Amino acid sequence: MTVLRTDSATPEQDRISRAGAGAANVGQAFKRALVSQCHPTMLFAVLLPFLIALVGCLLLLYLFWTPLNEWLAAEAARWDFVNRAEDWMLAVGLFSLKVYMIPIIAAAILLPVSGILGLAIAAVFVMPLVLRHVGQREYATVTRQGKFSTAVSVWNAVWVSLAFAAGWVLTLPLWLVPPMAVALSIFWWAFAFSRMMRVDAIVEHASPAERKLILERNNGGFWTIGLICSLLNLLPPAWVILPVFSALVYAHYGLEALKRLREDRVIDV
Repeated sequence: MTVLRTDSATPEQDRISRAGAGAANVGQAFKRALVSQCHPTMLFAVLLPFLIALVGCLLLLYLFWTPLNEWLAAEAARWDFVNRAEDWMLAVGLFSLKVYMIPIIAAAILLPVSGILGLAIAAVFVMPLVLRHVGQREYATVTRQGKFSTAVSVWNAVWVSLAFAAGWVLTLPLWLVPPMAVALSIFWWAFAFSRMMRVDAIVEHASPAERKLILERNNGGFWTIGLICSLLNLLPPAWVILPVFSALVYAHYGLEALKRLREDRVIDV
């Protein structure tokens, strides 16, 4: 049934109201995700992306560590700024800059690649387990109307992973500006969490039209969750659970948004 409602609220009041509701919904999603994470099924699900990321990290280090270090050493030899800085440091009796700088840069390239691999695995393979787990409990009334969910999920994981990897590597030179190292790390991981997980959280349940509407209306909330997860990602112990925990947060937030959308039959006049 369609209900007509006249609303005298100004656009500014409506914007503030939506912002407050969005913050509350984000907080609710994190609370529900904490409860869901403690379930044995979700604790076991943590192992898959973690093991994939660990194996991927070891393979990347084994296959690319030496070639990458050699290439970086050859490139660094052509950087006048680095050469002058190293000459000055050696002249005053300090350590060689390149000896420490090159391995750090190599690690800064390879480790995030393994991390985004673990997140992609969580998005494509673990998210269906997460949706099945939370869907049977909190969102049993939310029917599945998604189309081509697997293809959409895989494509989304591929393009987000490639964009993250390219953006991460291309902005590495900006890390020489001290604040940018932390700021860029937070930004790119917020991008990865937000763009990777928000689609997979609703792709099985929402129709294409519903998915588009939810992503437009809740873009700020999805990015807020990504920012919080990105800040947590700065703490190494969180790396173990974040792929699955972030999937739970996005699942609760996305399915709750879909539930509200379907319950809303009000037309503002």
